[in-house]
Amino acid sequence: MNAPANVTVTRAEVEDFLFQEAELIDNWRLPEWEKLLTDDACYYVPPNDDLDGSHRRTLFIVADDRERIRQRVIRIMDPNCHAEYPKSRLSRIIGNVRIVKVEGDLVTCTGNFVLHRYRRYERVGEYVGNFRYILKRHAASFLIKERRMFLKSHELGSLGSVSFIL
Repeated sequence: MNAPANVTVTRAEVEDFLFQEAELIDNWRLPEWEKLLTDDACYYVPPNDDLDGSHRRTLFIVADDRERIRQRVIRIMDPNCHAEYPKSRLSRIIGNVRIVKVEGDLVTCTGNFVLHRYRRYERVGEYVGNFRYILKRHAASFLIKERRMFLKSHELGSLGSVSFIL
């Protein structure tokens, strides 16, 4: 079977999708966010000392396949999830989005993010980094096949737990 012809995609389309995703996550609409994922989606946050490493050989902060993502969403949304009760207030800014590769219906894009996390009785947490997504064209938009977040922090302990979707 032949691979589909390259899909035409614009940076604005990719940015709109990423902005929509950020809005869902920041507003704790995780069941809706989860619908943006392919059936074989992966979510990775590698350690900052081995950004290009494999989750099979290195201990990642997050290395979730589709089932683990589903379980993470269930746990986080549970009212008994003490790590996120009350829920953190999240606000992320996404920028410098670039399309780096288009192969068939897959689009690889990169960019930067700043995420501010506000929790009662805690100092503001700032998570700064860049990301790489592999998006799959789906109807007039995309689905997330791979979501890889790279934190810039040298020392992760001061950021606290990552009990939310980064």
